Amino acid sequence: MAKIIVIGAGVMGASVAFRLAQAGEDVTILEAVRVGGGTSGISFAWTNSNHKLPRPYHDLNVAGMRAHAALAEEFGGTPWWHGGGRIEWEAEADQAAHKENVERLRSWGYAAEWISPAQVAELEPDLDLAVIGDAAVAYMADDGWLDPVVYAHAMVSAARRHGAKLELGVRVREVETQGARVVGVKAEDGRRFGADMVVNCAGRWANDAVLDSGLHIPLAPTVGLLVFTPPVACSLSHVLGNPICDMRPDGAGRLMLHVNEIDAKVAPDTTPGAGMPEARELVQRAISIFPGIGPVEPEAARVTQRPIPRDGLSAVGPVPRIEGYYLAITHSGVTLSPFLGKAVADEIAHGKQRPELASFRPERFFN
Repeated sequence: MAKIIVIGAGVMGASVAFRLAQAGEDVTILEAVRVGGGTSGISFAWTNSNHKLPRPYHDLNVAGMRAHAALAEEFGGTPWWHGGGRIEWEAEADQAAHKENVERLRSWGYAAEWISPAQVAELEPDLDLAVIGDAAVAYMADDGWLDPVVYAHAMVSAARRHGAKLELGVRVREVETQGARVVGVKAEDGRRFGADMVVNCAGRWANDAVLDSGLHIPLAPTVGLLVFTPPVACSLSHVLGNPICDMRPDGAGRLMLHVNEIDAKVAPDTTPGAGMPEARELVQRAISIFPGIGPVEPEAARVTQRPIPRDGLSAVGPVPRIEGYYLAITHSGVTLSPFLGKAVADEIAHGKQRPELASFRPERFFN
């Protein structure tokens, strides 16, 4: 039995900790704030493999989607995951690229199809079809969305049932080594936690947990703004992608809103608030798609920092130079976490190399 520290209790750390504890390892989860308190809790949380290139990355995300579905049998239900699919259309300038993407997905066996305005009206009866115009509309039946904090809590709870320990309020500042191997970590408050292996699932803050810059992974995080309506009279039941305003349900009648072009108007240190002009703009855009929800003001806004390795792909595997240090960092954590939890546990606890991870090893950044 190895003594393993997992840094971070977001969707990734929670999944990895669960599978390692299930495999019989002695697991301690160190979380700086609270379960799901980082990027996981501020995420659009769309489960998908849309625009996930190259092909190995697409396949990895499809495996994540299947792993989410498989949890229903293992846990007797997945109240944290919501299916229904995704409906999407694009502005005229992007319609050729949209068609190319959908046809590529179809050729790869992904559940993607073109649907008529009548079918859109059947799926989303409150949507004003006039905003679509003559744009082609695609439907991805297997896409969905996640309640990430609910999911992370379920995975942490399952890990604890298998003996894992959870320590909150522990901000790791150094992975400690002797010679060329890991012996534990040191926290910001001076506490030390011994370990045979450290699995860094800290996402955007992965490098903050490592004092040795030679072990840092190059990250290119992006900033995003999410806006929430109060409960509104709207039957939206799908993830909606379009040039006006991306949105999805967020429970209790609330809608979560996002627009890529507005992300450029916020920074990591932006203090989000319901009164932000950007928040009001997103709500007005949502009203143009679903006129029945207005007039309404934003209820909340949040700024998120997405954990993206420099080349845009996941970084999962051991780090060269140091024995016992393993990274699991990805922008697609919401989709990938249940699959990567198992894959990481296979590699660490069972010594089984997972070929699906061959294209995503951290060593590419160190060589």
